[in-house]
Amino acid sequence: MYTFDNVLGGSADLRKSVELAKRIATVETDVLLMGESGTGKELFAQSIHNSINPGKPFVRVNSPAIPFELAESELFGYEKGAFSGANEKGMPGKFEPAEGDTVFMDEISALSISKQAKLLRVAQEREVERLGGTRVQKVNFRLIAATNVDLKQSVKEGKFREDLYCGVAKAAVRIPPLRERKEDILA
Repeated sequence: MYTFDNVLGGSADLRKSVELAKRIATVETDVLLMGESGTGKELFAQSIHNSINPGKPFVRVNSPAIPFELAESELFGYEKGAFSGANEKGMPGKFEPAEGDTVFMDEISALSISKQAKLLRVAQEREVERLGGTRVQKVNFRLIAATNVDLKQSVKEGKFREDLYCGVAKAAVRIPPLRERKEDILA
């Protein structure tokens, strides 16, 4: 279980990011963590989560690891008989089990535009409809998204939905890479 005490380094830039993340942790809002690979985005996400929900589930979604063909059923779940080979009882996606907790979507920019559209409804309305289902279920969770790409640029290039960007970036924290904070190398 990570907390902000696990963030190593005392550089001014890193401390600013930690202090901002601590303030954001006290507010129930979605968060976008921005930083290069290896900067500690998941450490920050878990620290934000554990500030208000210690010991409660922290649901991880590794967006690039979800096969395109399975993305909808993996993220949003499916009803029995939704497709051949489906579990006969159906299956919840990533959001239903996170009721009252946190969903961490790592590398959210890896989702296709079509999946971003469905995620937008979940992010805005907090409603999930399983694949093959007709029932909409309300789910209360905190979304913490992370990216190592410039999402503003991705929006301009048509690779990321602007409305989803605005939804997940209600609060944003940039985590500086180690090369920008050389005084933290020893730590």
